[in-house]
Amino acid sequence: MSKPKSVVPASSAGAWPSLAVKDWQDTYATLHMWTQIVGKIRLTQTPLENHYWNSVLYVTSRGLTTSIIPYGIRAFQIDMDFIDHRLLIQTNDGATRSLALKPRSVADFYGELMDTLKSLSLEVHIHARPDEVADPIPFPEDHKHASYDAEYANSCWRILVQADRVFKQFRSRFIGKCSPVQFFWGSFDLAVTRFSGRKAPERPGADPITREAYSHEVISHGFWPGGGAVESPIFYSYTAPAPAGLDKEPIRPGLYSTELSEFILPYDEVRQSASPDETLLEFMQSTYEAGARLANWDRDALERV
Repeated sequence: MSKPKSVVPASSAGAWPSLAVKDWQDTYATLHMWTQIVGKIRLTQTPLENHYWNSVLYVTSRGLTTSIIPYGIRAFQIDMDFIDHRLLIQTNDGATRSLALKPRSVADFYGELMDTLKSLSLEVHIHARPDEVADPIPFPEDHKHASYDAEYANSCWRILVQADRVFKQFRSRFIGKCSPVQFFWGSFDLAVTRFSGRKAPERPGADPITREAYSHEVISHGFWPGGGAVESPIFYSYTAPAPAGLDKEPIRPGLYSTELSEFILPYDEVRQSASPDETLLEFMQSTYEAGARLANWDRDALERV
């Protein structure tokens, strides 16, 4: 494996690197499990927030973070650094510990992380089984996923940095209720979600998490590295509940995927465009307008002039 890059390239091409699923699928699968472990630690220790926003991770200038996590009268934070490839645990009483992000099994990563927390007198017990994946393997038993290519982990994070930046610009146009830009470790995607302010009909047969997540009308935008039949990264947009005719609405750029039931814009189309920011913002704005118009959102009250 080539030497990890420690400095983010200043060029647009370097900021928006290529990342086909086939090139890094083993690292992707392992990293997905590691972020689930870190995310579940935050979820276990924090009070419930609306739509389970207390479970998410956030993009940082070096990787991903839990942000501050309460532990009685103490507090701690876990950061994943994709420049130096370390996981850092810091407490508010000055203690720090770190683990190497390197080729290692999920079971090994899980065991060392939990032991390290205990060494800091942080007794945390999580549901040690991954969510939102096919054929989940309990973390202590997962020796299948054991890959880590530092170059690809760094590339994924660099894309998240750019998406986070543009998503925040898009978020600033909305004065209604809106989520932070946040990383969902279950589905391994970065998203920002706008709300109409109206309650949504309850989804028949929905589990408690889905009921909480979609309790109100939303239009969500995000970035997903891909997986399964989706062989390359995409930006996406969906309206929930989806109004009739949404799939027929013209947008610019992008298209409606009947397979995914949402609008998509290939990431490669964004990174290869003359202005990636403008291309992505145009996709987000046009898909928002399509959903908000058909769902009769009160746009005058929700949008910044």
